Amino acid sequence: WFSAKMGRRPAENAAGGREPRPRPWGYAPKARGGSAPSDGELTEVDAARAAALAMAAAGADWVDVGGESTRPGARPVCVADECARVVPVLEAVVGPLREAGALVSLDTSKAAVARAGLAAGVAMINDVAAGRDPEMFACVAEAGAALCLMHMRGDPQTMQQEPAYADVLDTVIAFLERRMAAACAAGVDEAAIVVDPGVGFGKTVEDNCQLLRGLERIVAATGRPVLVGVSRKSLIPALLDAPCAAAERDAPSHLLHAALAPRCDILRVHDVAGARRAVRLAGAISPGMPGP
Repeated sequence: WFSAKMGRRPAENAAGGREPRPRPWGYAPKARGGSAPSDGELTEVDAARAAALAMAAAGADWVDVGGESTRPGARPVCVADECARVVPVLEAVVGPLREAGALVSLDTSKAAVARAGLAAGVAMINDVAAGRDPEMFACVAEAGAALCLMHMRGDPQTMQQEPAYADVLDTVIAFLERRMAAACAAGVDEAAIVVDPGVGFGKTVEDNCQLLRGLERIVAATGRPVLVGVSRKSLIPALLDAPCAAAERDAPSHLLHAALAPRCDILRVHDVAGARRAVRLAGAISPGMPGP
């Protein structure tokens, strides 16, 4: 499904070899609306377009656009506000990104927002709530779009309030299998589904580590491409036991990207070029890893 949708095979590098797996999925800054810019300043749409095209130029196959924060403690955004934030950005980036060889996913858990995004040309809905909105799966199926299903305990406001699992890996796998079955029953093409274990979404540091160690089990159980997002997450300073601002987390993020490369299919990253370099370097010296 994904190769056909992209309209091309994975690009070849300068030496004629295949590009390394996993493929990069660029994470665009969340659209937030806000006041009009002063003279000489870029509008949010202009800035988003520039950032998205830069990600595509750096090698991103997908660029993820969203209008609602999903960080721990984040407050929900109503449908009207979320549409007002994302639709102008989508209208500005979908066409240019397609010309650049990349596709757009929309990060939303609301079917009404998904419909607006699909009408604007997005190719995938990235649903962190995995179809909690009862109309989401039918909406995606009707559009013939792709769907990313993520595990999250509760919602962003509550997910980090004492998360506990008997076995986090078993729980996440069972959840993803159930949501895949429900999506397929609603008409979503199974070949167009991606799964995400939801690192940082209602998990302790050790839960996150167990999920990352067990990615092969998730791949085997679901049979679908697995997306992993660790870029700039609070997991990094927690593991380092040292304060580290989000803007300073790219280097340790890329160490994780290199280590995770043989275990997943898609990496959701902020710094696309850096992530690709890290994966390529690791692959050049590590048996069994994707190389140059």
